Amino acid sequence: MKNLRIAVLVPCYNEAATIAKVVADFRLHLPRAQVVVLDNNSSDDTAGQARQAGAHVLSVGLQGKGNVVRRGFADVEADIYVMVDGDDTYEAAAAPRLVQRLLDDGLDMVVGARRDKEKAAYRPGHRFGNVLLTRCVGLLFGRSFDDMLSGYRVFSRRYAKSFAAHARGFETETELAVHALQLRMPVAEVDTAYGVRPEGSQSKLNTWRDGWRILCTIAKLFKSERPLLFFSVGGVACMVLSVVLAVPLLLTYLETGLVPRFPTAILCSALMLLSQLLLACGLILDTVTRGRIETKHMAYLAVPAPAAVQAAEVRAAEVGAAA
Repeated sequence: MKNLRIAVLVPCYNEAATIAKVVADFRLHLPRAQVVVLDNNSSDDTAGQARQAGAHVLSVGLQGKGNVVRRGFADVEADIYVMVDGDDTYEAAAAPRLVQRLLDDGLDMVVGARRDKEKAAYRPGHRFGNVLLTRCVGLLFGRSFDDMLSGYRVFSRRYAKSFAAHARGFETETELAVHALQLRMPVAEVDTAYGVRPEGSQSKLNTWRDGWRILCTIAKLFKSERPLLFFSVGGVACMVLSVVLAVPLLLTYLETGLVPRFPTAILCSALMLLSQLLLACGLILDTVTRGRIETKHMAYLAVPAPAAVQAAEVRAAEVGAAA
């Protein structure tokens, strides 16, 4: 680990009450890491408290956690990225364990799965929403995590530099999970303690609003990443409805030779045409999506894994010692 550059990214919005302790804890447990506080237009003294604690502060003008993550991955150079919220609810002592797991197993992302130390730490509404959304992503993309929405993660450089980051707000955690699943990256989860917010610190989450935004993000990702399945669902539904409506018309025609409900016949034809159009759209977009995934995969492979960087550093040291 000593040969690798480690950056701790701390997205923050009005976390003056907790940010100094978060910075100090991660500097203690990852002494060689650079702690970067990504201040997202805080109206309190978050930036000042972070600088005083020894962090580098990077201001992000576009509001929203997704914008902050995009800026952090783009502007901070490191071999390993540790991302953690600035609310002092995550266990800083677990950071070396998460980083070591990523290195030992050659992973691209390790998620700190939250295990609450106190019942009040994890509200029932948030817990239920997390389980529901995690199951939805697992259903759509084949496999998933136990705690998809955790704000405590460790990434390899090749993950960070291949992540497009389209989300603007808290739905970025969903996008982070889907990016790994889409490229079939090696990932893992490690249990970490999760505590309550200290007194004076307020949560920025809204269960219903953010849950709805995450559901919309899943639907958009479903359309963009699995277009054949997405459009096939609508196509098959239109086809089935068309057949159901057409059967009585066909039976009447066979008995009398007449089509008494002409508008229904037009509707059946329109539904069948629409189903074929949807299936054609799905096939075309599926081809486009496969090409886009291949491009992302090539960008991912263009960046060396942490183990390769570490091996190169060791070889360079050995050559220098021999010389």
